[in-house]
Amino acid sequence: MESLIKFVQDEFVEKKEFPEFSAGDTITVYYEIKEGEKTRTQFFKGVVIQRRGTGATETFTIRKMSGTVGVERIFPINLPALQKIEVNKKGKVRRSRIYYFRGLTGKKARIKEIRS
Repeated sequence: MESLIKFVQDEFVEKKEFPEFSAGDTITVYYEIKEGEKTRTQFFKGVVIQRRGTGATETFTIRKMSGTVGVERIFPINLPALQKIEVNKKGKVRRSRIYYFRGLTGKKARIKEIRS
């Protein structure tokens, strides 16, 4: 049964080419928003908290600070509205899911950058 599901996902789900990113990276996600008949592109820039799932069901969570309020957004990797993903900074973290980042504020909320 699993092989049948994997076959259908490989055949019918269109894959987009996005750069490699992981938890701790700062990325900008550009996605389309429909308002009535008009469509416009909006972006969401923040730190990747986690990547979860595999294949067609893979998602990633981004967190940004909007003033003093933390805002998180979950994006499916196969979302048709996703236009592009830019990796702004590569971060060095020891975990694949950095939920502890939610509790940090100020200077403690910095992530060491990997220079490439």
